[in-house]
Amino acid sequence: MKSYQKVLSILTILFFVVSLNADSKKLEILVTTFPIYQFTRNLTKNIPDVNVELLLPSNLGCPHDYTLVPRDMRKLAKANILIINGLGMEEFIGAPVKKANANIKIIDSSKGIENILPYSHYILKEKDSEHNKKGHHDTVNPHLFPSPKMAALIVKNIEKQLGQLDPKHSDKYKENSAEYIKKMNELADKFKAIAKKFKIKRIVTQHAAFDYLARDMGVKVVAVLQVHGVKSPSAAALIEIIKAIKDKHIGAIFTEPQYSPRLAETISKETGLPIASLDPVASGPDNAPIDYYQKEMEKNLKTLAKVLE
Repeated sequence: MKSYQKVLSILTILFFVVSLNADSKKLEILVTTFPIYQFTRNLTKNIPDVNVELLLPSNLGCPHDYTLVPRDMRKLAKANILIINGLGMEEFIGAPVKKANANIKIIDSSKGIENILPYSHYILKEKDSEHNKKGHHDTVNPHLFPSPKMAALIVKNIEKQLGQLDPKHSDKYKENSAEYIKKMNELADKFKAIAKKFKIKRIVTQHAAFDYLARDMGVKVVAVLQVHGVKSPSAAALIEIIKAIKDKHIGAIFTEPQYSPRLAETISKETGLPIASLDPVASGPDNAPIDYYQKEMEKNLKTLAKVLE
């Protein structure tokens, strides 16, 4: 009986070791933001030994001033690869990440993408703005992802870097990349085609999320109302915004579901401009389907057509 128990114990230990080794062969990919996570999911689909997880909460939106918490550090500790938005979006990248995992490899999804835009010239330029103190107005705009055209470049970027780090699956990454890029380019063509029908091609947005999409459509963002969609203007600045908008030939004000529309609603009442919501897909539900980005972009197409045609 003792001999049987001894053999059983050895087998149990061996099973545990084998299972542990099997798990260790799985490539653990961590992605900082929701939109880049959605792109990466499509890039790695149907590859059983590659696991993709989201680092930050899916409903967070853009993590400009985010600080890593213990939960994030634990996720980083077990990851092999970290894929980031780049262009300064994740200000926490650096020492905290290396402290959590010194061996983690970082893929910058924006690497090598040309024609990067600076932040919009905001109507709101209050001297006491924390955003201005940090000098963000002199830096590039990191919100590439709301443009399907830019999304295609992002996916190609990730595919190249991921293939170098994981050559075992490089062919599959290329296959998935080509399929998804085709979908993104088709979406981009739809946005460009629909913009040709717009009577007015000048818009106001809530924060600087749609600069690339507007550029790729041939539409101009003439004003951005709030810094990161959070800071509200003073009464004097609000009067300045309303006056400036009245002096321009503008089609509509577009808010985002991630932020309160109250400021835009106030300005809409004062100027008579129509108001509608566009989703940059900076955030989403925890259980978002793999085609969530495409579906939200199709909704944006319908909204733009309804308001601006």
